[in-house]
Amino acid sequence: MRNRSPKPAEVGLRYLSTAYWIRKAVDGQMADNGPSLARTKVLQVLDRHGSLRQAALATELGLAARSITQAVETMERDGLVERRPDPKDQRAKLVSLTAEGAAALVAGTAAGEDAIRRIFAGLRPAQRTALDEILDVLDATAG
Repeated sequence: MRNRSPKPAEVGLRYLSTAYWIRKAVDGQMADNGPSLARTKVLQVLDRHGSLRQAALATELGLAARSITQAVETMERDGLVERRPDPKDQRAKLVSLTAEGAAALVAGTAAGEDAIRRIFAGLRPAQRTALDEILDVLDATAG
């Protein structure tokens, strides 16, 4: 039990540190069992939207268009996505999920959810509810 109320900056820095370690644990488990967290996000966008131009894929992920190129090239080499010319603009490339990519998405999502379940299972139901309410406030404040 703590004797004093921590300052907002102290709590904020602790939150960022904890979020980093949780993300690292989730990403590690995902990468051990399928695609990493970053790759899974790419696959999720393609699964949700279908074929997309690389620039649109980058926008959906909140990235600069140039930063997605290397990731897509690597994922294409690994058979998770395919690129082909956009019939409306031969200079642009459409990125699509492959069957192997769809299977990897299922594996990555399951591994990530398992890691998250394991991490948050240590919280009592009331603590999870309180955390959820706190996250609502933080989302509203930060967004």
